[in-house]
This record gives sequence, structure tokens and C-alpha cells, in this order.
Amino acid sequence: MVAMFGLTTQLPAQNIGWEGETGVFVTPLAYTAGSPANGFGKPLVAFHYLNGGNVLGDFFEVSGTVGAFGRTEFGYTRPLHTVGGDPNFSSLWNNGFNIIHGKVNLIPENFAKNNWIPAISVGFMARTQVHNVGGAVLNRDTANGDIYIVATKLISQVKPLPLIVNFGIRRTDAELWGMGGNAPDWETKAFGAIGVVVKLPRKASVIFGTEFAQQPKHPDQLPTAIIPTTLTYCARLSPTPESKLNIDFGVAQIAGKIAPGVDLQARARVGLQISYGF
Repeated sequence: MVAMFGLTTQLPAQNIGWEGETGVFVTPLAYTAGSPANGFGKPLVAFHYLNGGNVLGDFFEVSGTVGAFGRTEFGYTRPLHTVGGDPNFSSLWNNGFNIIHGKVNLIPENFAKNNWIPAISVGFMARTQVHNVGGAVLNRDTANGDIYIVATKLISQVKPLPLIVNFGIRRTDAELWGMGGNAPDWETKAFGAIGVVVKLPRKASVIFGTEFAQQPKHPDQLPTAIIPTTLTYCARLSPTPESKLNIDFGVAQIAGKIAPGVDLQARARVGLQISYGF
């Protein structure tokens, strides 16, 4: 699973996360998609792929995001899915649902020329037609969502490798961002990430990072299953500072043996993402 870190507050505007928001692969950054103060920015699009393994199957997502008025963004993502080959559990995952997202930047990074102030934003995710896990058990579509606050800071004073640090809190009733269906109730969970920026020849750069996201403990309709914290280890290649194309690679630790006799075989899954800003 893939990091979407940027070198400055402008570059993250080209980096779309797993659900379409500006962010790391599965967690948002406080930055928003680039736009003028008095209008709308150009659209950002991305294609995401996650090899979920024999049980979960493969996940694909297509995203479109637009910034507005210098400090907001909104967009739509359509997840797609190919069914895995496990005869006992693969039928719990179905093809696709809808994701609508939005974010507002409350405090810009380095506000009032104070270089210690992080960017701080609030946002939401709304998911509909979710037919995974609990929805498959009940044979009906469900809905879930997230509401979050997040802070992001680029620490450029660290030499020779600048750091970018991200931390947030979300209120969610989704399991694994809807890929695991719903949680039984709303819960408060933490997420965060840290990355280092490595400069390459000809102004290219690669960002190495790691990310975590706490999950609700039990999926809906599976009270004995335990879902661990999601971890990702990732790298993002930016050919030039002005590049509109970004390519990301990574590995995610999602879920393995979640209950006696239930192994999702997804503790080390490979992901790829390609994003483009017009």
C-alpha cells in the first residue's frame, strides 16, 4: 500500500490516497488539492490496485478529486473487486461501492509565518452500497463513514533528509475503509504516518514512509473476529518537482488469522498506485 507524501505544501495536491482524498494510501493528509483562492482547481485522477490474496481477492479503485477556493477539496471514488478463490470466505466480498469525500483546511501550514505550526484539516468519507462481510451475511447493502481531524507538518530543517509527519483522529463505523464492511458501532481511532524525502539526480525524488491506522476490533456480524491495526511500508517516486505523474509502491499488513480457523492470508499484500494532476 502506497504513500502519497509531498515535498512542499503544493506537491501533495497531486497525490490522491486510496479513497480519493489527498493523503497517504489509506489515511488523509491535512493538505488539500491545489486550487485558486477564488475558484476551482484542475481535476486529479488516480488508479489504485491492491493484491488482496486468495481469500479477499483483488481490489481496484478509480478516483477523481477537485480542489476549491484554496483550502477545500471534494471527490468521488468507485472501488471495484474481483472475487478470491477461497470456497469458504471469498463470497463475503462483492464488487464495488461508492465513496464520496470532502476536506476543509482550517489552519494552513506555517500559519502567520510560524514555521512550527502544522496544517490542520477536517474531513469526511461517506460510503454507500457496501455489500462486504456483514452486508454479505445479511444479504443487503449497507452504508458507513468517517469523520476526521488531521495535522501534517513538513520538517525541512532536518538535514540531509527532511521529514513529513502526519497524525489524526477519526470517528468511524467502517471496517478497513469499507473493504471489511461495517463495524458494529461508531468508534474513535487514531492514524498517522512518517516519511523521509530522498533527493535523486535531475531533481527527482523518492519518499520512503510507513503508516498506521487503527481499526474497529470486530466487523459487523463477526463478533469473534479481531482486526489488527493496519500498517503500510511504502515508497513514492516523483520524476521531477513539477511532475504531474506519480507512481507509488508498497506493502500492507492488513489481516491474517482473525479468528480460530479463519485466515484471510492478507498480512503482507502488495499495492500499486498511479496518480495524475491535470
